[in-house]
Amino acid sequence: MRLDGKIAVVTAAGQGIGRACAEALLAAGATVHASDLRADLLANFGGSTTALDATDSAAVNAYFAGFDKIDVLVHAVGYVHQGTIEETSDADWRRSSSITLDSAFYVIRAAIPKMARPGGSIVTIASVASSIRGFPKRTAYGAAKAGVIGLTKAVAADYLKDGIRANAVCPGTIDSPSLRERVEALTATMGSREAAWKFFLDRQPTGRLGTVEEVAAMVLFLASDAASFVTGQAMAVDGGITV
Repeated sequence: MRLDGKIAVVTAAGQGIGRACAEALLAAGATVHASDLRADLLANFGGSTTALDATDSAAVNAYFAGFDKIDVLVHAVGYVHQGTIEETSDADWRRSSSITLDSAFYVIRAAIPKMARPGGSIVTIASVASSIRGFPKRTAYGAAKAGVIGLTKAVAADYLKDGIRANAVCPGTIDSPSLRERVEALTATMGSREAAWKFFLDRQPTGRLGTVEEVAAMVLFLASDAASFVTGQAMAVDGGITV
């Protein structure tokens, strides 16, 4: 699964899953261009870095205009809102849709004209909390991630003839900065950090959380020529949640 000579672009690469993906692609030999809303999180990354707000269509278009060719695109931008439909305000809904789904639309649309034909690979980071399965208090998040899967499949169908593949990776519960933020938020309402951690661990059949590196391994496979016959798929990396 080497990517020597390949050009890869990774969004939300400052930390968590996005950062693990950028590191994995870099280790596999790709030239990696990493972006994140927070430039400070990219300070120690070994590849090219750019501050980018992926919810800003004009900024996204300007960023991708600077590329002649892209072999691999990994879009990892997302936002997790916690709440039932009654606990989701209009602002919560719009924020979730803007960060998670609109950003995917802007980024993929801007990248498509630059994707290698044939051989280009687009990988989106979706979730098992989506059209795959419903989870408590994930109304806005699940809907937005379901949209990401639908968008990815539509792109796969439209560009199959051009030799561009598009797949979604759907993580389960992953130990990441994002999850730790959610644990802290739950601690206040559940009474203790232990109870908050248990909330997430209890839904893992394996009895443990996944790692960002395990998600990145699937992304690397889909980005590589080893997955040349795989497109339009939603690949779960979930420790058995959807068994």
